[in-house]
Amino acid sequence: MTHTKISMAQALNQALRDAMHADDSVVMFGEDVGALGGVFRITDGLTAEFGENRCFDTPLAEAGIVGMAVGMAMNGMRPVVEMQFDAFGYPAFEQVVSHVAKMRNRTRGRVQLPMVIRIPYGGGIGGVEHHSDSSESYFAHTPGLTVVTPATVADAYGLLRKAIEFPDPVVFMEPKKLYWAKEEVDLTEEQPGIGTAVVRREGADATLIAYGPALPVALEAAEVAAAEGRQLTVVDLRSVVPFDDETVCAAVRRTGRAVVVAEATGFASVSSEIVARVTEKCFHSLAAPVRRVTAFDIPFPPPKLEKYQLPSVDRILDAVDDLQWEDS
Repeated sequence: MTHTKISMAQALNQALRDAMHADDSVVMFGEDVGALGGVFRITDGLTAEFGENRCFDTPLAEAGIVGMAVGMAMNGMRPVVEMQFDAFGYPAFEQVVSHVAKMRNRTRGRVQLPMVIRIPYGGGIGGVEHHSDSSESYFAHTPGLTVVTPATVADAYGLLRKAIEFPDPVVFMEPKKLYWAKEEVDLTEEQPGIGTAVVRREGADATLIAYGPALPVALEAAEVAAAEGRQLTVVDLRSVVPFDDETVCAAVRRTGRAVVVAEATGFASVSSEIVARVTEKCFHSLAAPVRRVTAFDIPFPPPKLEKYQLPSVDRILDAVDDLQWEDS
């Protein structure tokens, strides 16, 4: 077992490299992913190593990128495409919703689309609108799509390998602000599969449910809460669709209180769905209504204001304080 300290960006790069070595049908393409290696360098060196037929640039035409991937997947390839920034994926939305998500059902299972749409998403890098959106709710709302998002370096590698091997389309949401986060990891260690949530921290008093870029903030809040005398469980969803009701609900039933933490705006969102599911399935175990800490329901603000938009430790602890404690 060899542990190496690498960043999430390096883990994603290695996952692509290993997948391309393991399977000649895996191809990678998108805007500036070739010689440049992508704006976040996730595809760095792949064109040089595998050639321009396996990793190549496309025109600035996201609908065309996804449409071409659909055709390639229908004909035996395993395309992995990159939407350069979250909101750049919106021009491809018609392809994703009308064709990527529906092909299996449309053909009664005769045609599968083993393809991955990689989307760098979320704030925290000082980007402006179109560069800081959290678009997971649009995809999670569309039947036929699998939606996953890593929050750790090990998961970035493991989930991307599993997404590429998956028989159906996967929307792979990459938290931009975590690209440079580093961990000591052993990439040969098996990671939990798609559809499985993981408890990252155990605590008896309340449960924080988070995913993607919100997980480190939730863990930091749990650390501060512990110093103040409250022990919080932290659940990392990892897989938005399919949703791991078993792990999430088991954690909530143990503590009786829950707060959902997400960077996306709250209205009609993934966080709304989590609150609904937890309330429906854990109602008789709850000591207080489930709370949410999300972005505000406004377009993403300018860089100097994003710290107010994104979930913070203070906002999470305020939500925990509001969970109807008997001693308050």
